[in-house]
Amino acid sequence: MSFLSRLFRKAPSPVAAAASVPPSASSAKAGSALPKPNEADRGLAAAAEERALQAAIDSGDVPAVARLVVAGTSTKVRQAAAHAIEDPDLLRQLIRDVRGGNDKGVYKILTSKRDLLIEQSRKLEQLLAEVNAAAAALERHSQRAYDALYSSNLDQFESRWEAVTEQADPELRGRVQQWLSRSRETVAEQMRQAAAQAERDLTAANAAAAAQRLRQQEVQASAEAETEQERVLEQETRASAEKQQAEQQPVRQIGGLIRKARDALSAGSTSHAAAVRRAIDEKLVGAPPLPENLASQIQQLDQQLAELKDWKSFSVAPKRAELITEMELLIGAALDPPALADRIKSLQEEWRSLSKGVGENMEADSQRFQQASQKAYQPCSDYFAAQALVREENLRRRDALLAGLTALEAEHNWEKPDWRAVVRALRETNLEWRRCSPVDRLAGKQQQEGFLAVTASLQSRLDAEYARNQKEKESLIERAQALLASDDSRKAIDAIKALQQKWQAVGPVPREADHRLWGEFRQHSDAVFQKRQLDFATYTAGLENNGTQAVALCERLEKIAALEGSELLEAALGLAELRRAFAALGEFPRADANELRSRFDRGLDSCEESIARQHARNAERAWSDLFEAANRVRAYRLAVARNLETAQLDTLKEAAETCIAAVQHWPRSGLDTLKQALAGDRSQDLAANETALRMLCIRAEILADMPTPLEDQALRREYQLQRLAQTMGRGVRADETNLDTLTIECAGIGPVEEAAYQPLVQRLRRCRERSHSKAP
Repeated sequence: MSFLSRLFRKAPSPVAAAASVPPSASSAKAGSALPKPNEADRGLAAAAEERALQAAIDSGDVPAVARLVVAGTSTKVRQAAAHAIEDPDLLRQLIRDVRGGNDKGVYKILTSKRDLLIEQSRKLEQLLAEVNAAAAALERHSQRAYDALYSSNLDQFESRWEAVTEQADPELRGRVQQWLSRSRETVAEQMRQAAAQAERDLTAANAAAAAQRLRQQEVQASAEAETEQERVLEQETRASAEKQQAEQQPVRQIGGLIRKARDALSAGSTSHAAAVRRAIDEKLVGAPPLPENLASQIQQLDQQLAELKDWKSFSVAPKRAELITEMELLIGAALDPPALADRIKSLQEEWRSLSKGVGENMEADSQRFQQASQKAYQPCSDYFAAQALVREENLRRRDALLAGLTALEAEHNWEKPDWRAVVRALRETNLEWRRCSPVDRLAGKQQQEGFLAVTASLQSRLDAEYARNQKEKESLIERAQALLASDDSRKAIDAIKALQQKWQAVGPVPREADHRLWGEFRQHSDAVFQKRQLDFATYTAGLENNGTQAVALCERLEKIAALEGSELLEAALGLAELRRAFAALGEFPRADANELRSRFDRGLDSCEESIARQHARNAERAWSDLFEAANRVRAYRLAVARNLETAQLDTLKEAAETCIAAVQHWPRSGLDTLKQALAGDRSQDLAANETALRMLCIRAEILADMPTPLEDQALRREYQLQRLAQTMGRGVRADETNLDTLTIECAGIGPVEEAAYQPLVQRLRRCRERSHSKAP
């Protein structure tokens, strides 16, 4: 009976029984061979297997289905059985069992189902993790105190929970509802407290407002009382002053008339002085008694007036004749009209001065003087008539200028003013206004007042705009000055460029102020750019220094990568420090940055590859030494099993010991295994040792996913079925051994014949090479 038949107490089918017979059993039957089944037998066997598979699936007999995955005689049965497997652990075990076999379709089916189950399990785990995370967030939130983000966070957590609540168990949903109720109660309590606080604040505010109004009323009443008291006192003071002024007014008026009379006498105007003297007499009527000093001054005035009249009567006649002669000489004189008019006016003023206060008849002289004045003034009349026309034209032009400015002020869009147009209009109009001169004084005065009013209004608007723009430019200057303290020169440059653009967008400013402000702004801007240049120079020097150090580090890495043996491993201890040193350098020149980083990474990769190769060489040398020493020990133990002479045994043992002593590094447990083997603790049954070594090779080939030679395939299948039976329904692997462990076991196996040992060891070594080539 085969292994499966013994395990499950079933009689194997003819085909299964034939497949389960090992080659050794066939050779033991004295050359007898199994008959080859014909086509009909194979069809019956296949149909029987299909029925057995369906029956196992219908009854839920998982072990039977798993047996057919491995040992089914037809591809259809094996693949159908593979489709029926759902247990993840069993899938993984079957994948290991069929790996390296001839039926790739079964392997693909099993791996696809395993991957699908893994993906479903991963999604389920993620969903459960999200459910737990959402519930945990709500639990933590229900225990928090209320803050500004409490309500919004609660909405977010509740939305997150609603998205996964269908996948939560009822108990968890109940707890979450309790946490939600607690959180909502926290929000409601906060709202109640806020409403109560708002009501208290409103009551306090109303009370404070009422108290404030009462204080204001008291202050206002007190101020009104003080104002009324001051008004009464002021009225009394003003009445007293007016009474005193009324009493002193006649005296002051008489004193003023005396001074005017004296001034007239000093100017030689006796007629004016006499008229003022008569006014003094009128004031004396009804006036209170004069002080002695005023009475004395009136007497002195009368005396001076009489003396001046006597002097004028004696000296004026010759002077009048002289003035008449001078006026007659001006008739037809070759003088400019303005100069001639001034001279005529001067002679007329002298004539009027001589005529003041003279009582004798001078009608004839006055008529002669006036006739001469008219004849002399005739050229001036013509000139001034022409000037009058010019003044009228200037008045008309000024009217047009005034109308234009008035229309500009009335019709201009002051919400979006064109200040350049306003400035240009004011400048050009002022220049043209000054050119329109002279004009008649009275009409020109009215025009000038209107012009000044309009220009003042426009200038006030312009001055307000100037003030705003100047303030804005001063603000830009302050911001530019503040940028000097910035540590980030690049941001400072960008900011100063933005300020320059804003400067250009600012409206007009008076020329002198604009020149001054621009000088300050330009000074700060230049300082920022100079600082940027200095920082850039420093930064560039730092980058170049970093580049130099980076090149040195790269060269050190390249030298380390070129080392071998112990020197390489010793130098590799400093790689971490080199990484930190390179990372600490920071930035490099832009043109060299990528190349430097790539070169450093290449250097690190080269070092790691060299170190990995060196470790691999060391490890492989250790395993080679183990194989060599194991062969020496095997040769010694084989000689012991054959009972060779003592001298030969001593020589072989000494050779094995010498080989073991020469090796410095062994794989783990390798030296102990060799010592135990050398001491003879292993079996002396050569056939059993060979079978054990052959099974180690089969296990190694399964692990390395390598095919087994034809002569050992039946043994491999028997081993796989045995493993399957051992792991059936337990969800664990029967063999977690790796190739290193198998190699150590190989070194500890007892003596084996040379002819069988070397091919088996070569199979084991090929498995190791295959495993190393597939390793990442």
